[in-house]
Amino acid sequence: MVRNRLCFLCAMVCALFFAAPAMAHDSWIAKGKFRSPVSGEWCCGDHDCFVVPAETVLSNGIGYELTKTAEIVPYRETLPSMDGQYWRCHRPDGSRRCFFAPPVGY
Repeated sequence: MVRNRLCFLCAMVCALFFAAPAMAHDSWIAKGKFRSPVSGEWCCGDHDCFVVPAETVLSNGIGYELTKTAEIVPYRETLPSMDGQYWRCHRPDGSRRCFFAPPVGY
């Protein structure tokens, strides 16, 4: 009985851990119907927006430098993040569709 409860609790924690990024994406990026400021295309489709860890993002005066991909996103191509995190949405080929950054002072 205790073992069953422990297994259930462990399964629930794992489910919440893996579902959190998808729920965050679904709750505001997809439902907000955001469009790329560059191309005008929708920012997201199925499973194509991901959180970019803040420690891998540098502001360099012209935009945001994503250190893991050596990509620079100009400020004018950035959308405001509604949850205070950095997000990158990409096309099936991996190229950037949209980039969200927390508002200044968030």
